[in-house]
Amino acid sequence: MSNLIRVYLARVRQFSANARLYLASAVITGAAFGVYRLLFNFYALSLGLNESVAGNIVTINSTTALLMALPMFYLADFLGRKRSLILGGLTTTLAVAAMVLWPSQWLLYGMAVFMGAAQSLTGVTMAPFLLENSGPEERTYLFSLSQGLTMTASFIGNSIGGYLPGWIAAARGVEATSSTAYAGALAVITLVSALGLIPLLALRTPRLTRVQQSAFAPLSYAVKNYKNIGKLILPMLVTSFGAGLFMPFMNLFFRIKHGQPDHVVGNVLAWGALFMGLGLIVAPPIADRIGKVRLVVVTQALSIPFLILLGFAPWFWVSAIAHYVRLSLMNMGGPVYNTFVMEHVEPEGRAMVASLTSMAWNLGWAFSPSLSGWMQVHYGFTPVYLSVIVIYTLSTLMYWRFFWNANPAPSAAPASAD
Repeated sequence: MSNLIRVYLARVRQFSANARLYLASAVITGAAFGVYRLLFNFYALSLGLNESVAGNIVTINSTTALLMALPMFYLADFLGRKRSLILGGLTTTLAVAAMVLWPSQWLLYGMAVFMGAAQSLTGVTMAPFLLENSGPEERTYLFSLSQGLTMTASFIGNSIGGYLPGWIAAARGVEATSSTAYAGALAVITLVSALGLIPLLALRTPRLTRVQQSAFAPLSYAVKNYKNIGKLILPMLVTSFGAGLFMPFMNLFFRIKHGQPDHVVGNVLAWGALFMGLGLIVAPPIADRIGKVRLVVVTQALSIPFLILLGFAPWFWVSAIAHYVRLSLMNMGGPVYNTFVMEHVEPEGRAMVASLTSMAWNLGWAFSPSLSGWMQVHYGFTPVYLSVIVIYTLSTLMYWRFFWNANPAPSAAPASAD
């Protein structure tokens, strides 16, 4: 264990200045949007909207991210990594602020479009940015730690977020479940999110080569390597359909099925984010020992029994514990697999493959939440969880079939900076 800790610390010390600044931003925005993810569905319901509308908002967000993914990879290469990250974060922050200032169903739909575009730009920029600012030894650690710290920050955000509407309600003299209380809470997180942009201002933008900046190089790479790219992306696409069915509704699940109040739901989601963060943090040394894809297959397969407990256990405490374990196991392999994907793509194709990865993830989320909202209104959560179990089992088999015996990728040197 002591040797493991020494290796881990040594890899962290290898992080570049750009990587450290990005991690600082990720922690701040992770805390802010931990509150957002907890409270937004409650905010929508407090405005008189139902679960179906809440699902439609997620669908619009994901559909926009899907449709904008290919244009955004060109924009990301044109603007550069720094400007793209700043623009994406700023647009998301302003969209949430607009939802608070002008609450209506159609405004929420409109801002979901802007958030989807911003998330697409950030998503296609992040993975190439992290790869270009890391070396082969610390790269897996950087990918995992960036998401792990974000989830750990979400733990803080969810812990505070469950109480935030109550504090604002007491100060304003309104009910804790009123739209005024939820709007005040969301206003607070927009200010925190804006603070997360400050570290990004200090980034040194990686220089892109002429090959990377060519408009036709990514398309040429995709044509030549379509089979490999398809295998890399297909399991993520299948997983996204399952995730979109139930992940946006975890707060409603614990409130409706188990009758828990906001602050208890907030604590459950907070501890879930902490367990997920811890799983992400410990994933790199395990991947070093057994291989990146083997980590993905093993942990995702082990998560499925806990998914069954989460959806069908009659006791709240069993469902909550299953939620913690499932989150940790299912998500351990996410950043590790992203590293695997980026390492198996040439420089001229990285932004394009990142955009295709984003499209694959958002394609599932573009349809699943609306379908899930409809299923919940008419049949409850049972068919939702049965569907997710089947889908996650299928995606696990795909990872195993395609990549279980995959060879390590050649090392990719970090990019120079301006």
